[in-house]
Amino acid sequence: MPLHQIDYGTEEYQQMLMLRREILRKPLALDFSISDLEADKQDILIGAFDDGRIMGCCMLTQESNNTIRLRQMAVKNTIQGKGVGQQILRFAEILAKDKGYKILSMHARDTAIGFYEKQGYKVAGDPFMEVTIPHHKLEKFLI
Repeated sequence: MPLHQIDYGTEEYQQMLMLRREILRKPLALDFSISDLEADKQDILIGAFDDGRIMGCCMLTQESNNTIRLRQMAVKNTIQGKGVGQQILRFAEILAKDKGYKILSMHARDTAIGFYEKQGYKVAGDPFMEVTIPHHKLEKFLI
């Protein structure tokens, strides 16, 4: 499944936005604010596509010179558990490392911690609430 960076404001970005809304926001009765969408302009946007249709996505946001944060990881419900999330995560890690980052961090929903731990991420801190549900900060050193 081809993965690549997505340009803000394109048709691919609109597909990404719809997927993020469907998987991450709608189940929590939330939507994106204008400032959320404006912030996307500064991020690295990544998508996995099949015949021009988005199957999964994530975003990378710089936290410091050494650390970049993975956000908004989403995979279509119909293909979850089929390795697409792993492919997106590996692509994001390689991209982050190529750009000189040493640490990839994230705010992971508690329900997703097991997935990320299998990929080598470690819990870094106490639980907290974000977008109305429990999260943990996770980190991985990019070697």
